[in-house]
Amino acid sequence: MKHLTAGASCIFMAALLARAQQPTFEVASVKRTDQCALQNTIDPAMIALHGDPLRVILMTAFAVKMDQIIGPPWLDSDCVSIDAKIPDGASKDQLPAMLQALLSERLKLAVHKESKFRAGYALVVDKSGPKFKEADPNSAFAREHPGQVAFGFGATGAIRGPMTMASLARHVSNDLGAPVEDLTGLQGKYDIDVSWARDWSVEKRGQFEQGASADTAASVATDLREGDIFTAFRESLGLRLESRKVRTEVVVIDHIERFPTAN
Repeated sequence: MKHLTAGASCIFMAALLARAQQPTFEVASVKRTDQCALQNTIDPAMIALHGDPLRVILMTAFAVKMDQIIGPPWLDSDCVSIDAKIPDGASKDQLPAMLQALLSERLKLAVHKESKFRAGYALVVDKSGPKFKEADPNSAFAREHPGQVAFGFGATGAIRGPMTMASLARHVSNDLGAPVEDLTGLQGKYDIDVSWARDWSVEKRGQFEQGASADTAASVATDLREGDIFTAFRESLGLRLESRKVRTEVVVIDHIERFPTAN
């Protein structure tokens, strides 16, 4: 029994030591805010996340998609602002671990991870083939979208910009609130331009779509030749979203406070 206890103690101490060696922000401010704005800036010295819903902060902290965060519904409506100084020499890859440590300290965050099959979609090429071109940095499209992705809000959904199929699957996953697996087999970066009329019976209503009504979406549908998201992907991009079970890793929130401890 003593041997087992000593072994457990060694494991516990090793875990504490590993956590102590993880980089943390030199100084950080975490405040709850009623202004949900998604005004974010990250540079080598500072990180500023202003007005982000907690779900978005958690997505950044654990490098997962929106549908991979399992927790209370107010994660989509409770917004915070974080200003933190990044220690000298820290890399961008260390930011998630630093955010995790900050959330653990200030919001008493506790999580565990699970791998499970969930209802989702497969992104595949339609029988007619893809209807988009490889990204050309010298094209008019590239000048209009210089490395940036534009999105639609409210009753109109849209994704525009140069991206990989894996990136497109991630963006669509956020719209549908379900995992989307890229099975296109396309490996390059492509110019994507697609818009559709929102259907809130299948799409996830996010923080910035709360005011969009079904009537508004119906009126927009008459102005968009693409129709809903499934029709738009097939007709505009030559891609299909097929329903299927997808194995995915999820981050389950065991505990999180709604109000951060004082700065």
